[in-house]
Amino acid sequence: MKAAIFRHHGGPEVLEYADAPDPQIRANEVLVEVKACALNHLDIFVRGGLPGIEIPLPHILGNDVAGVVREAGELVTWTKPGDEVMVQPGVSCGHCEACLSGQDNLCREYDMIGYRRNGGYAELVAVPGVNIIPKPSQLSWEEAAALPLVTLTAWHMLVTRANVQPGEDVLVHAAGSGVGSIAIQIAKLRGARVLTTASTDEKLARARELGADVTINYTQADWPKEVRRLTDRKGVDVVVEHTGAATWPGSISSLKNNGRLVTCGATSGFDARTDLRQVFYRHLTLLGSFMGSKAELLEALKFVREGKIRAVVDQVLPLSDARQAHELIENRAQFGKVVLRP
Repeated sequence: MKAAIFRHHGGPEVLEYADAPDPQIRANEVLVEVKACALNHLDIFVRGGLPGIEIPLPHILGNDVAGVVREAGELVTWTKPGDEVMVQPGVSCGHCEACLSGQDNLCREYDMIGYRRNGGYAELVAVPGVNIIPKPSQLSWEEAAALPLVTLTAWHMLVTRANVQPGEDVLVHAAGSGVGSIAIQIAKLRGARVLTTASTDEKLARARELGADVTINYTQADWPKEVRRLTDRKGVDVVVEHTGAATWPGSISSLKNNGRLVTCGATSGFDARTDLRQVFYRHLTLLGSFMGSKAELLEALKFVREGKIRAVVDQVLPLSDARQAHELIENRAQFGKVVLRP
């Protein structure tokens, strides 16, 4: 099969379009013919190398996969060759206390398709049978690939962890990112007023199309002060934080008393500084959030089928242009998801 692979860590230039062995499935796995695979920031981190994390090389990236079942292992009875599917990106052991309690994202053996096992930058990918989800018929392949990881992440942040309530003010950073574009929609679904930030007026206009009520160009304004102004100096109830060190202090100061900050990532750096007086004087809650359970993705997909959450696809490129796709993500040139097609 053809795949976009890297043989050593580095910049986008290490990605090469090459021949790779067809994956062989185990009895509990499914072989999927990849029709589309969306990019995530995790792809960038894995390609560059993560401290203390050993990635088997050569490696095939790609967490978000949509495609057609080519072959099902003998233990997989709920899907068959020819089925159009999406792939839940999280892989867990299935038998530990966390998995059996429905919190598979907290499994000590948790992994992701395309992280420490080969992913969807290829014509074929082998995935656990339990990760197969029927593709909603109204979605294109590109839309189906664009949804799983960011929808699961944003749902777990806003619904499970922050428990956003109707009438609350929610600040979503980086409207043009995959998580940001879905978080705006989920916050609106929960009945919140959404404030969001982005680097260009064009991105802010697209954020308003997704339902954002108030938009802030953070390159032209002191955005924490602007958040205070727009909330009558009270601050917001919830901040959706996934950029890290660059925005963290401002996110803390943007919260109202009793506010909640929920974070799932640190694309601008993980060494974020916190003035602890802000936390205890103002009774703030800081919530970590990592992926989400398989059940949560199924719950979110109900709203996808109803058209209340929609995929945001910026560009579709051939798999052979994986390097260009990585450069787009690193330059923050996209709004929503960049998708590769084999």
